Amino acid sequence: MIVVEGAHVVTVTGQEYPGGHVLIDADRIVAVGPGPAPRPDGEHRVVDGRGCLLTPGLVNTHHHLYQWVTRGLAVDATLFEWLRTLYPVWAGIDERAVRTGATGALARLALSGATTSTDHHYVFPREGGDLLGALVTAAGDVGLRFHPTRGSMDLGQSAGGLPPDHVVEDLDDVLAASADAVARWHDPSPGAMVRIALAPCSPFSVTGKLMRASADLARELGVRLHTHLAETRDEVDFCRERFGCTPTEYVADLGWTGPDVWFAHGIHLDDAAVATIGAAGSGVAHCPTSNGRLGAGIARVRDLRDAGAVVGLGVDGAASNESAAMLDEVRHSLLFARAVGGPTALGVRDALEMGTLGGARVLGRDDEIGSIEPGKLADLALWRIDGLAHADVADPVAALVLGSPPPLELLLVGGRAVVEHDRMLTVDTDAVAADCAAVHRDLLEKAS
Repeated sequence: MIVVEGAHVVTVTGQEYPGGHVLIDADRIVAVGPGPAPRPDGEHRVVDGRGCLLTPGLVNTHHHLYQWVTRGLAVDATLFEWLRTLYPVWAGIDERAVRTGATGALARLALSGATTSTDHHYVFPREGGDLLGALVTAAGDVGLRFHPTRGSMDLGQSAGGLPPDHVVEDLDDVLAASADAVARWHDPSPGAMVRIALAPCSPFSVTGKLMRASADLARELGVRLHTHLAETRDEVDFCRERFGCTPTEYVADLGWTGPDVWFAHGIHLDDAAVATIGAAGSGVAHCPTSNGRLGAGIARVRDLRDAGAVVGLGVDGAASNESAAMLDEVRHSLLFARAVGGPTALGVRDALEMGTLGGARVLGRDDEIGSIEPGKLADLALWRIDGLAHADVADPVAALVLGSPPPLELLLVGGRAVVEHDRMLTVDTDAVAADCAAVHRDLLEKAS
C-alpha cells in the first residue's frame, strides 16, 4: 500500500484538502480526505507530500507520437505547407523509428504529468512493419496508460486529396487492419492499460466511403472513433468546395456524431457546428499549443463546453508542438480562452479539469481515471510547489496552472511509480534522446 499525506489534494470534483491524504491499495485509490492518513496494517510506503500539490494524472487526448523524431521542420509554414514538407519524411518511418519516437514522446509526457495518452497514427508505409505494435511496446516500456488509434488515409493526391499516393492505403486493407488492431490490442476490461479506437485522418485525406465504413466497424466492435475536424480555414474551404457543406455537416452525414466520437482541434466551427457537437455529446481534443504554433486559430472552448460538448486537452504531434508537454496545454488553454473571451472565459480549475477529468470523459474512462476518488485507478501526479517559483503563490492550483512548470515529485500510473524527483524510473532518457537524434538524421537522409 502507498500513503500520500500532507499534500494539497485537488480531487477536481469540487473537493480540495489542504494537508490531505490519499491511500492507495494495489492499483486503486481506497481513501481520500483531510489530515493525516490512518496507517494501514502490513507493509506500506509513506510519501511525504508537504509542500506539494496532488492532482489526478493528466490525460492527453490527441498526439502523433512518431513525430517526436521529425521535430523542428517547416517551423514557419501553414498546416497544408507543413504537411507537404513532412509527408516525404514520414514516408520513411518503420518500426524502429516509431518505437523510438514514441518512447521519447511518452517519456516527455510522463515528465509533464501525463498518466494516459492517446495516439493518432495514420501513416503506414508499405515496408514499415508492425507500427501499431511498436507504439504499444513503447507505451509499455514507459509505463503510461495508452489509447492508440488505428488511423488511415485513402484519398491521395491523384484523387484530389492532400497526402502523396504512396502513403495512402486501400479501403479494404484499412478495414482489415483496423479489425486486426482491435482483436490484438483492445482491452475492454476494468483497469485496462491499452484500448484501441479507429481514426481515419481527416476530410482532406480520407474518402467518405472509408469514414462511413470505419464508423460502422467501430460500432460493431465496440470501440471509439476519432478524426481531425475543422483545424484550419483551408479545411473548411476544401469541404465547401468538394462537398458543398461545412466539415461538421460532412462528418455528421457520415455517421460521425455521438458520445463515442471525439474530434481533434475543432477550431473553425460556426454556431451550428458547436450546437451539433454539443447536442451529440461528442468530444473535442483542444490542442492550444499546436494550434498556435501553426497559426491555425483558437478553439471556442467556452462555447463548446456550454453547448454540452466534452472537452479535453491534447499536445498534438511533436512536429507541430516541439515541447509536447502536457502541463503546457493546461496553461495555454486558459490563456488562449481568456485572450479571446475575457478574464472569466475559463478559470484555473476549469483548465485543470479539462486536462484531467475532461480528457477521461473524452476517452470514455471517467469511471476509472481523471479524478481522485475512492475506487478509481491510482493515476496521480504530485507536484512540488514550495520552491522559489511557487512558494508564495496564494492558490496552489494557480501555482500549477499559471506558474512555471513545477518539479514532478512523483507520478503514479495504477499505483506504480513512473517518475520520481523529476526523473524517469522506467527508461533511460539520455539513451532515448541519443536514439531519437539518430533516427531523426536517418529519416532526413532517407527523404533527401
